[in-house]
Amino acid sequence: MEVTHTDRRVWRLHIRNVRQTDRGFYMCQINTDPMKNQIAYLDVVVPPDILDYPTSSDMVVHEGSNVTLQCAATGYPSPTITWRREDNHNIVISNTLTVAVVDSSTLTFHRVTRQHMGSYLCIASNGVPPTVSKRITLIVHFAPMVWIQNQLVGAFVGDRLSIECHVEAFPKSINYWSSENGNLLTQGDNYDTTLKEINYKTEMRLTINQINEEHFGTYHCVSKNSLGATDGTIKVYKLPGKNWNNNYQTSVTASNNGLQHITGSTSNREEKNNCVSINPNTSVMFYCILLCGILLSKSS
Repeated sequence: MEVTHTDRRVWRLHIRNVRQTDRGFYMCQINTDPMKNQIAYLDVVVPPDILDYPTSSDMVVHEGSNVTLQCAATGYPSPTITWRREDNHNIVISNTLTVAVVDSSTLTFHRVTRQHMGSYLCIASNGVPPTVSKRITLIVHFAPMVWIQNQLVGAFVGDRLSIECHVEAFPKSINYWSSENGNLLTQGDNYDTTLKEINYKTEMRLTINQINEEHFGTYHCVSKNSLGATDGTIKVYKLPGKNWNNNYQTSVTASNNGLQHITGSTSNREEKNNCVSINPNTSVMFYCILLCGILLSKSS
């Protein structure tokens, strides 16, 4: 501390490198008769600082556990603590409640799920800049789970077909496809395999470029990690008769009364070479009508 004055009329008290211990009342006194004094209060503010302890560090827990994240900070005035997710998604409090921020020095999750996984920011502020924060990452471990939208898929011979499995697992799982006899299906030959990963979710896709008879059957999508293994099944079955009607033709010929030669084909409904295309049901009906006409003409 240092005291300076100007012409012994103005006196100043200088405090260098102010510390919190300098906070308090100060009195300026003039020793006159009567004695005079003036009292002032020095308030020392301190920006927030997050303590390494007992503030939580990154945590790894199993799904279903109870978890409490703690955050402690110093500063004057006393800092307020808020929590939010680093990805700006809402914090999942329960199955029916999500919030953007939590105002508390602790953040508690009961029966933690994979939806709680992510990085959380503990933010300390007291009106004295700068506001500070610490990132705490919550990692949730769980065994693989497979979800399949369509477990029964039909296809024609010669088609190109893609089947999908959706996997959720952490730690990261090993994912692959196998046939019903247990053979591993890999990229190449007549198969294309792709994996699309987002956080703990994986989309598995198997594409059969050109289906033949040997491709009909059951396919398994398998997922394994250190906590377990599971698989899903998709059955690919043959759709009947994609091309059965391409070569189907029926013809009826009658010579009585100058009736025309009419040909019906299910594969082409356009008129060609002065022939009228009709479907099989129409051909049968026409054939019956024609026979009735012939019989009636003979009887007359």
